[in-house]
Amino acid sequence: MRYRWGIDLGGTKVEGVILDSEDNNKTIARLRLPTEQKKGYKHILGQIHGVILKLQEETGITPTHIGMGTPGVIDPDTDKMKNSNTLCLIGKSLRIDLEKISGLEFRTSNDANCFAVAETLMGAVTDLDPQPQVVFGVIMGTGVGGGLVVNGNIINGRHGIAGEWGHNVLDPEGVDCYCGKKGCVEKVIAGPSLERYYQEISGIKKSLKEISNEHQNGGDPLATKTINYMVDNFGKAISNILNTIDPEVVILGGGVGNIPDLLDRAVEATKPYIFNDKVETTFLRPKLGDSAGVFGAALLW
Repeated sequence: MRYRWGIDLGGTKVEGVILDSEDNNKTIARLRLPTEQKKGYKHILGQIHGVILKLQEETGITPTHIGMGTPGVIDPDTDKMKNSNTLCLIGKSLRIDLEKISGLEFRTSNDANCFAVAETLMGAVTDLDPQPQVVFGVIMGTGVGGGLVVNGNIINGRHGIAGEWGHNVLDPEGVDCYCGKKGCVEKVIAGPSLERYYQEISGIKKSLKEISNEHQNGGDPLATKTINYMVDNFGKAISNILNTIDPEVVILGGGVGNIPDLLDRAVEATKPYIFNDKVETTFLRPKLGDSAGVFGAALLW
């Protein structure tokens, strides 16, 4: 199979890519359409199929297999979508329906898993020598997700939820989460959660980017308190991952992951909570940017 096809299904866009596996996964073509999720599930199916048809028309390449990254996962017992913030997908037989529409075989995985495997096989991790066996990919943005890669392979787990550290409980008395629990990691250190924390202590509404910039400039002690709050709670949360699977590498992706303090202070933040006297884990920034999801989807085959 020379050509690898990938689809990244996001809340705002459906992106497709064709990679040439015989030429170092060179990008042959790439295309985006809006998801337009407000128009419903059947419309999303049509947008995904539309991306495939347009890429096929543009390149003359006909796929037989397609990898797709999804918001949420397909339950291994029911074959239906769950845990998706694109709510119209929940309970739907997404993979089966796409195979019926397109006549192609699909392999799917969570978008965070696709991020992690792309950075492992094509991105930041490729610069390391020796190559690590266990990599954990973190996405911290409007939500908090994660993907686990072992020896270059995504680990999905019995329930399809391996890597979902964003829904471990960090503060049992905290804010209600859409998953039904209180004080999940996502409700403490995701972007909107940090903005809410700053507003609670300052009475002022600011974007996380503004908060981070003011912290870096040293002009707002409450901005600094917010960033310190983020770093400390990140250390508490990620230590559960380190204590459980002990990855050699953690990749910090997403908008929150770009905040300089998070990478600069990751080891310091983790050390008080890890079950060890030192932290040898390597924390990295991603290299592939917004390409990681769609490249990772193509690598599912």
